[in-house]
Amino acid sequence: MKEHYFIYLSFNNQAEGWRLPINPESIEIKEEGQGKTYNIVGKGGGTEETRAGEINVIQSPKLREVSFSSFFPSTDSNYPFIVKGIQDLVDENKRINDPIYEPMKYVRDIRRWMESKHPIRFMYIVRREGAGNKQSSDKDLNFPVSIEKFDWKEVAGSPGDIEYSLSLKEYVFYSARNIQPAVDVTGKTVLIQKPDRPKERDIPETYALVKDDYLIKVAIKFYNDSSRAREIQKLNRIPDSKLRYLPIGMVLKLPPK
Repeated sequence: MKEHYFIYLSFNNQAEGWRLPINPESIEIKEEGQGKTYNIVGKGGGTEETRAGEINVIQSPKLREVSFSSFFPSTDSNYPFIVKGIQDLVDENKRINDPIYEPMKYVRDIRRWMESKHPIRFMYIVRREGAGNKQSSDKDLNFPVSIEKFDWKEVAGSPGDIEYSLSLKEYVFYSARNIQPAVDVTGKTVLIQKPDRPKERDIPETYALVKDDYLIKVAIKFYNDSSRAREIQKLNRIPDSKLRYLPIGMVLKLPPK
């Protein structure tokens, strides 16, 4: 069964973002460990013996790195390989595509996100043709990243098309903990550590649809998981025949995280 893949980049907790209109020919994902080696002296003798020589101490893996190259097509182009939206694979009669923007919008967005010094979210979603969007694939990737490098240029001979290469690095959220001194009953000074602030936004009970919204977008926005679109559909008792015609302003009930 043929597989299709989609790459989404989003910013500010998915308040803005878009799907890449042209998939890269290849994506390089670099994953490395960072074990350290030491030379030790063997204990020797007795019933237990430690081998002398080099040992390897396994530590947490390094942050993942993602890099790829492609191009943003001119709005006047009509390339047959422009990526369709996810719901095209569910039912061709219910085609709901993300818009294709003019090339410089993608460039301006990436540059602005990069200059903000905040992470963005990288999503790589794989779906099988005819399988719909019910289940996530074990190939799916979804994690925050920093933009490490962005190069772009206008394509000679193809006015309006912009070639680019993008390098991303996995980002881990962290925060400094607030430590406050206090005096206990014995008169000693102790440190009281306040708990971290939650890193994930709370899921609201309801959400009102805006222009260009559809259930998969809502599922990705609030759960980072496109497969939960079916759960939202079931909770709101939306028949398949109505998926294409969800009105702006419609209030959806959202399932808990």
